Amino acid sequence: MASAEPIPLNNLRSGTVAALALATLTSAIVLLPLWAAAAVLVTLLCLPLAWWAFARGGRWLSLFFFATLLLPPLPISLGDTGPHPAILVAGVGLLAGIVRFDQWRWRWRAPDAAMLALTLALAISLGFAAVYSGVAIAATSTARVALFGIGVYVYFAAARGPESRQETSRITHSLFWIAAAAALFGCVDFLYQLPAPAGFEPQFLWLESGVYRRAQGLFYESSTLGNFCAFFLLFVAVSLTGHRNRRLVPASALAVGGVIFASALLLSFSRASVFACLISLAVLAWIERERWFSRRSMIGIAGLSCAAIAIFAAAVPEVAEGYWGRLQQAFDTIQDSPDRALSGRLESWSTVFGFALEHPLQTLFGIGYKTLPYTQYLGRPVIADNMYLSLLVETGAFGLAALLALNVTILITSWRAMRIGSLYGKWLFCFWIGESLQMLSGDILTYWRVLPLYFWVLAQAVRATEGEARHAGSAD
Repeated sequence: MASAEPIPLNNLRSGTVAALALATLTSAIVLLPLWAAAAVLVTLLCLPLAWWAFARGGRWLSLFFFATLLLPPLPISLGDTGPHPAILVAGVGLLAGIVRFDQWRWRWRAPDAAMLALTLALAISLGFAAVYSGVAIAATSTARVALFGIGVYVYFAAARGPESRQETSRITHSLFWIAAAAALFGCVDFLYQLPAPAGFEPQFLWLESGVYRRAQGLFYESSTLGNFCAFFLLFVAVSLTGHRNRRLVPASALAVGGVIFASALLLSFSRASVFACLISLAVLAWIERERWFSRRSMIGIAGLSCAAIAIFAAAVPEVAEGYWGRLQQAFDTIQDSPDRALSGRLESWSTVFGFALEHPLQTLFGIGYKTLPYTQYLGRPVIADNMYLSLLVETGAFGLAALLALNVTILITSWRAMRIGSLYGKWLFCFWIGESLQMLSGDILTYWRVLPLYFWVLAQAVRATEGEARHAGSAD
């Protein structure tokens, strides 16, 4: 009778260690409070997903865009809203970038310098925030700068990191469907008035049947949803007017997505986003005037526009009537009461501009980024609703100059990319003209959940211009 083979000692030890670790972890989860145990379990379940995103250079970007567009903030009381899971994904991406730092391609261009200059201006202003508004408000400003820094890192990771062109096309394709799902949820959010996820800006619509919260989807406010939908509505227009063989999404899907984005944009009731979108589409129409003014193109554009308006009016007739009434009221009161037509912005601009004139030294250096809505230094908190004016007072002349330089470099770079046939260049050039104008009535830099999308497209435009430059150099 053959004797049983002895169990190797190292296998016995590894099995014992694994069993002890599992028993210890189970005991710890049982002893923890319910919320802490749930957090530990969610973390353990997310570890394989985090490793998947970490294992390859560009994967974390797809996961980040999914998280930032389709996941709500955590229901934890912290600031205006709870912490967002996308921040953790950004941390995974930062770690992946550090590990693969030797694979990064450093070719400094004007957008790189402008991006870093604006980030530096925001960071420098934090000291003045502590001096003029106190440590607590300075801490919230620091968090705002860190959130803006996520978009900056996304830009550098996409422009200089080890992302391949195949991953760019794949990310663009998946990003369209993620964005369409987020916009569709925004429509459902308004129709059924779903509970706001972890806080929201009080933006309401008064109708005869009651008071309704404007569509915001999974974002903190409706203006962010409107700005985001305008961005992807322009992508639909650029793709449909471009060459068929360069489309990254089928035409049928683009048509459906266009209706969804247009409907969500209207339901957000963000007049500034609608205006900026119309400006961007007008720029695209001028660029593609030979294509747009053909009979076939005009029929297609008119059909999509009529479909979006018809669906909007049929689904929510009372809202559609109130929408047009609101626009008519704004036009009627623009002469008699312009401040009312602009939702009180003129009074806010007057307060901030008056402070800038009376305190030139503080304005030169700034009083701290994102302190105006919270500080008592001006006598009361003020929401500037003007990116240029608020940056001038909050970050000084350096911050305003950095923002203007960033806008100019984005337009120049995207224009150059567009001239060599880049879809990303045409997309961003048209959109950023409208975006630069919308900055006159909104704090666009605070839209940290959608700003990384815009900077990612900028990175693709930069890479397109660099690829053309290398091609020209090799030809010479």
